[in-house]
Amino acid sequence: MKSLIPLGAILAMVGLILLAYPFFTTQQTKDVADLGPVHVQENEQQTHMIPPILSGGILAVGVVLLAGGLMKSE
Repeated sequence: MKSLIPLGAILAMVGLILLAYPFFTTQQTKDVADLGPVHVQENEQQTHMIPPILSGGILAVGVVLLAGGLMKSE
């Protein structure tokens, strides 16, 4: 059951990071026009939000796995 300790720690850290930074942006380049040797492209940025309930759930699962691994190792 010691394998639960690193997994729980990683999930708990990911949950904390997602709670601290719930937004992230992505950038996508799209071709608008292709006129012979001239290419017109557009950069589009999208902002995505991770719901706090999902971040909290990941954190809770990580804490439970961490606690379970620590209790079984004793």
